Amino acid sequence: MNIHEYQAKALLREYGAPVSDGRAVLKAEDAKSAAGELDGPLWVVKAQIHAGGRGKGKFVEAEAGEKGGVRLAKSVEEAAEMAKQMLGKTLVTHQTGPAGKQVNRIYIEDGSDIERELYLALLVDRVSSRVSVVCSTEGGMDIEEVAESTPEKIVSFSIDPAAGYQAYHGRRVAFTLGLTGAAVKQMVALLGKLYQAFIEKDMEQLEINPLIVMPDGNLKVLDAKVGFDGNAIYRHPDIANLRDETEEDSKELAASKYDLNYIALDGEIGCMVNGAGLAMATMDIIKLYGAEPANFLDVGGGATKEKVTEAFKIITSDPNVKGILVNIFGGIMRCDVIAEGVIAAVKEVGLQVPLVVRLEGTNVELGKEIIQNSGLNVIAADDLKDGAQKIVKAVKG
Repeated sequence: MNIHEYQAKALLREYGAPVSDGRAVLKAEDAKSAAGELDGPLWVVKAQIHAGGRGKGKFVEAEAGEKGGVRLAKSVEEAAEMAKQMLGKTLVTHQTGPAGKQVNRIYIEDGSDIERELYLALLVDRVSSRVSVVCSTEGGMDIEEVAESTPEKIVSFSIDPAAGYQAYHGRRVAFTLGLTGAAVKQMVALLGKLYQAFIEKDMEQLEINPLIVMPDGNLKVLDAKVGFDGNAIYRHPDIANLRDETEEDSKELAASKYDLNYIALDGEIGCMVNGAGLAMATMDIIKLYGAEPANFLDVGGGATKEKVTEAFKIITSDPNVKGILVNIFGGIMRCDVIAEGVIAAVKEVGLQVPLVVRLEGTNVELGKEIIQNSGLNVIAADDLKDGAQKIVKAVKG
């Protein structure tokens, strides 16, 4: 689960991280009063979406202006006008894809004097099962670009969970980033606070880009991107309350409410499969025979008739879906349960596209009998290869 920049900064402020004073704006009419609560003389107006590259992004609507999703204002009135221009408009960045994302929130904060821009992040290293610290002197840039062109400018190391954070970790980052004087002590303290927040809040990612050095030598968190482990959100109701469902794919959101593993893709063939490995294999074989999967969907080993019905409804709600392949290999999952769920869903939402069903495993004969006696126009498949060929042929002609 991701949160917005202003929410991330509020959370880090609770842990003592140095961040600028700012105000979130959800309605255009509140922009002027929000900006007026800040001291100035420089205001930064930032579009709040769950994507990076906002400063270089472009709005689809001409009336939003040409300055991107991060702008500098020199008066309260100018800041308010910029906020009004961006609210409700669609911002396209290199991370949003061509469709972009609608800006429903604006963050106005005090401007900062910048002498240097640095990069600092905490991430889960799944290879070592530890928290890794990543830092670079090339802050303010796309870290992917730095990693590709000048990887030697990125330094990373992991923290032993048994020992936890130690001051020498912070000093290592400080010296790597070329910090001197009071900034070294500030880095030792800051990294400790970030590590504490990371562990206590079950974060997956905590990225500060840029972390700035101001002319007076002090550090400040100028931007913050925070993501949490979705499996641990139940332990943090305060974090769960920060969820912005408008930033999430509506189909993925609906799937999460029924404990379905669903990821929307760009293809034309919807997939309903039990088991992540089989789902990946199903997607691969669809591509092998010349089509593209519209989704990854794993209904799991213990799916009920109701969950299967909801999964089918989610697939059919995608206007890009031109055909559906149900591929079930029943071990824990019973084929008759899948069959009943598919039939219930088709009767509820209708069937406007070709449907191929491949069943194998527990209660397979009963499942096939249920499908055959349903009166539905369903194409039966003998195995995965046969199913993939039939659905691709039905869609492609």
